[in-house]
Amino acid sequence: MIDTVLYGAIGAVGLAQLLAMARLVRGPHTGDRILALDTMVINAIGLIILLGMILGTQIYFESALIFAMLGFVSTVALARFVLRGDIIE
Repeated sequence: MIDTVLYGAIGAVGLAQLLAMARLVRGPHTGDRILALDTMVINAIGLIILLGMILGTQIYFESALIFAMLGFVSTVALARFVLRGDIIE
């Protein structure tokens, strides 16, 4: 029963990932593209955690934490680059 729910959750998060990718490609403004990229990072974290739940190993949770930190820093850097034209002052 739980396996069916986990596989359904992977399908739902995978669909959300594809929709965010479509917004990344089609986004009319740069802000839309940045938000779509941030959403894709969050969806990827969700997929990593769901995979860790299915396989029953803890290494996936640790990798999701590292990926979350890198995703946050990259989103902030990209937004700062778009707004100011440079990342480091």
